[in-house]
Amino acid sequence: MSKQETAIDFFTKYNCAQSVAAAYASDFNLDKDKALQTAVGFGGGMGRHQETCGAVTGAIIVLGLASGFKEEDGRPKINEVYGKVHRFIDEFHEWKGTTKCRDLLGCDLVTDEGQRFFKENNLKQRCQDYVRFCCELLDKYLKE
Repeated sequence: MSKQETAIDFFTKYNCAQSVAAAYASDFNLDKDKALQTAVGFGGGMGRHQETCGAVTGAIIVLGLASGFKEEDGRPKINEVYGKVHRFIDEFHEWKGTTKCRDLLGCDLVTDEGQRFFKENNLKQRCQDYVRFCCELLDKYLKE
């Protein structure tokens, strides 16, 4: 099963950020449960605050894992990771015009009305598309 398929499967049980992070966890010797724990607060644009898309933040977690960062690496490695994160966000932004969850979904997930709108309009499918796209981008970045 591809990482995209795994992430989409996880998305039936977990949030967007968890789905992306957990799909790649084993590639970096990270236990799936630890990945789920690490990413849980990032779903719904950071705790359903609807800021940066959870699929994007899950991907940023993976980019950090892929960096192999160690304490002694310091600022040069941090800056290298920042560069990849900037490129990743720019590509997502180019695709959708924003990385902000609220704008991507067009509803307020904090309210009952927004939750109802999300369900009635099957916006989970939209989120699934974001999860899939982030995995496509990650696959590209991880091959570099």
